[in-house]
Amino acid sequence: MTLTADLFFSFRSPYSYLAAARYRAMAEEYDLDITLRTVWPIAIRDPDILFTGNPAAPRYILMDSMRAAEMLGIPFRWPRPDPVVQDLATREIASDQPYIYRLGRLGQAATRRGKGLAFAEEASKLIFSGAVDNWHEGDHLAGAAQRAGLDFAELEAEVADDAQALDAEIGANQDALEQAGHWGVPTLVFEGEPFFGQDRIEMAQWRMEQKGLTKR
Repeated sequence: MTLTADLFFSFRSPYSYLAAARYRAMAEEYDLDITLRTVWPIAIRDPDILFTGNPAAPRYILMDSMRAAEMLGIPFRWPRPDPVVQDLATREIASDQPYIYRLGRLGQAATRRGKGLAFAEEASKLIFSGAVDNWHEGDHLAGAAQRAGLDFAELEAEVADDAQALDAEIGANQDALEQAGHWGVPTLVFEGEPFFGQDRIEMAQWRMEQKGLTKR
């Protein structure tokens, strides 16, 4: 029997990036269907959680994500440009956000086609691996979509024409994440149980194996 789970994911989260390929590999190896559920980053949803409190929080996230990537052997560099336009010195979030809304809507459009996790892995690798600068320009995102088995022109048209509905779906994802008992990403929810963080993947797999997870 195919098991199902939801992965709550942000395209600005370095930890989401560090989890994406491993969850995708798990879904390919095991009889498991993981639905990507895009949410807006904390900086957009509720910046008070991280960005108006202790100034050590953003510094720690950067340090910790870098060492986690090193330990896992995953290429990592803070994105250029950052998906969220923010003054990192003052932590002020800009009112104009041209990147993250596009990414979030693309991710949700990919989920509509059953390829959200594949797109999340390919796009986040493009953004965070350091392989390219200006990931938002040229055909970089189109290449990520193609590698995920998607038609980028079709996705872009849907993002332009159906933005309000896509945003409503992302809002519903955020409500579902809170109802599952968490607020952060990446969070995998399996049978109502949340597993938060890129360091809980093995635990999530252990729980699913208890419930009959088998290889394909």
